Amino acid sequence: MKKKPSRKFESQHRHKKTISGLVAIIFLSTFTFAAPHLSAGKNKKNKSAESSKATKGLPIQDLTEDQAILQALNRLGFGPRPGDLERVKEMGLQKWIDRQLHPDSINDSTLEARLDRFPTLKMSSAKLYNEFPQPQVAARREGISVEEYRKEQQARMQEAMQANRNEGNDPGLMNNQIQAQFENMDSDATPAKSNGQGQNQGQNRGTTEGAIGNPMFNYTENHTPQRIVAELSMAKMARAIYSERQLDEQMVDFWYNHFNVFAAKGADRWLITSYERDAIRPHAMGKFRDLLEATAKSPAMMFFLDNWLSVDPAAWARLQQEQQDRRAMRQQRMGGPFGGGPFGRPRFPQRQPPPPNGNPNDPNAKGKQNQERGLNENYGRELMELHTLGVDGGYTQEDVINVAKAFTGWTIEQPRRDPRFFFDDRLHDHGTKTVLGHTIHGGGMKDGEEVLDILARDPHTAHHISFEIAQRFISDDPPAALVDRMAETFLKTDGDIREVLHTMIYSPEFWSKDVYRTKIKTPFELVVSATRAVGAEVDVPFMLVQWTNRIGQPLYQCEPPTGYSTKADAWVNTGALLNRMNFSVALTTNRLRGAQVNVEILLGDRAATDPHATLDRAVQAFLGGQLSRQTRETLEKQLADPQILQASLDDPVKQVNAAMIAGLVLGSPEFQRR
Repeated sequence: MKKKPSRKFESQHRHKKTISGLVAIIFLSTFTFAAPHLSAGKNKKNKSAESSKATKGLPIQDLTEDQAILQALNRLGFGPRPGDLERVKEMGLQKWIDRQLHPDSINDSTLEARLDRFPTLKMSSAKLYNEFPQPQVAARREGISVEEYRKEQQARMQEAMQANRNEGNDPGLMNNQIQAQFENMDSDATPAKSNGQGQNQGQNRGTTEGAIGNPMFNYTENHTPQRIVAELSMAKMARAIYSERQLDEQMVDFWYNHFNVFAAKGADRWLITSYERDAIRPHAMGKFRDLLEATAKSPAMMFFLDNWLSVDPAAWARLQQEQQDRRAMRQQRMGGPFGGGPFGRPRFPQRQPPPPNGNPNDPNAKGKQNQERGLNENYGRELMELHTLGVDGGYTQEDVINVAKAFTGWTIEQPRRDPRFFFDDRLHDHGTKTVLGHTIHGGGMKDGEEVLDILARDPHTAHHISFEIAQRFISDDPPAALVDRMAETFLKTDGDIREVLHTMIYSPEFWSKDVYRTKIKTPFELVVSATRAVGAEVDVPFMLVQWTNRIGQPLYQCEPPTGYSTKADAWVNTGALLNRMNFSVALTTNRLRGAQVNVEILLGDRAATDPHATLDRAVQAFLGGQLSRQTRETLEKQLADPQILQASLDDPVKQVNAAMIAGLVLGSPEFQRR
């Protein structure tokens, strides 16, 4: 007799069929649908922004009042929360924008209370080194072997995986992450090469090298280095979801991506907390020149692009010769080449030099200490190509070499104990340098600072930065005339980022219907905007971070210095789109540990019995009532699914699965755009 499938199997099969039934339409629509084809639904009654008091003072012509407010919330922030549309109407959109441009005027104490659960955010790099050592150091402290320490960690991993199974979480996602933590806890050198861009392999990216592990399980007791990036990632998620300073968080994310540092490269996992906190965040809407210098002097950037090892070859040779001469003289004074101790042993313990990669726990450091050092062009090249001028910025290879020479001697002091910027004049190239036609005379540390001055004030830099900001906030191919105006503002204000943003926001192009809902959300933007849209209460945002990884954007783990792309073609593929839909349904059906959603309250009383009313309400709540005809027809076909009706085809409908409908709307093509 053939065994009948279990109810659980049938339920899972129906769930997969419901989800996969939308994948084709999502994939097609992501490429083809555009804002003008959206059906306005209830928004047809909205008054135009031109006649609205709420949008007074802004150059809005094509959009309705609601559309204009949603444009601001979706572009300048991470999307609306329940009630945000009404709150901005009451306040006035211009006032909301001006407050966002001046984040210090906004009280964000509620967020600060949430961040208190992540103590590593306030720790110095020195304390992080001490509190979260690598296995070799941790094992030595416990008086056990590294192998014994690994067995302890493996036992904890097994306990976590069992707890995960007992609590009914997604084992395919979470257990892979637990395994990844164990497999990667020894990795403190640069991991195996990958393309670094998780976008087009989103279905697998969350379980590859550099995974942050699984601190959901008693993460406060986790004292491995993985906890540093885990807390930083969870804090980033919490800030984006709950901060009232939405534009500020957008700009912190933008600048970290612009000045990208890969967390899984050696010592950088101990350095990026300070990097974001002390170099990026204070300057996110300040002067570009200040931001540029802060990143240039950050140990995280110097380590990532190897500038801390860059020296003038001649100066290095002289220093090595001087040290050799001093050793020879010391040996002569102490009685020969074997020193003065019995049987040639040194009289005093000899201090060992730090490993050349700065990692306090590098097992491969031995044998590297006597490496020859010379000029390293990595930072000089990326400084011009990515950070300032742009790839078409008019510089030559000779400029790259001279910029690299200007930054020789910019290094890290006490890299194993208290890493901080240090200029070592002994290792600097004191010769005359020419950069972009400017002559720089040997002036020690001022050589590098003069290069920063030249690059920060170059018109190519003004255009490159303006283009990237416009591409982030307006469209993949931003209007050239607007970019030119933003670049002009950049030059007139000596790189005032706030003023450049003001020029962009107060332009007609920002409010054009041609760019309304045309930007594809990155995985991070999708996860945050969906969580905000449903008004989720997030206790520990670990699973949200893991879903961001799974969809294709591991936070702080983009390996190339280019950072993650913001263009649509980087994120559109079938696997990633299916994961986006799966995430949306998991969120609304409360299958994400640490996040609670009450869809019934959000969608109203009729959501319990009428699937069509539930769909209308979800479209209004999450999309401002705007849905393409094609997507609406596809969603309406799903309303007869037994999993939606929670009844067999011949049974009366007792209670509609409103959470599933909400998840399908969040997974729709329209919600993938901002």
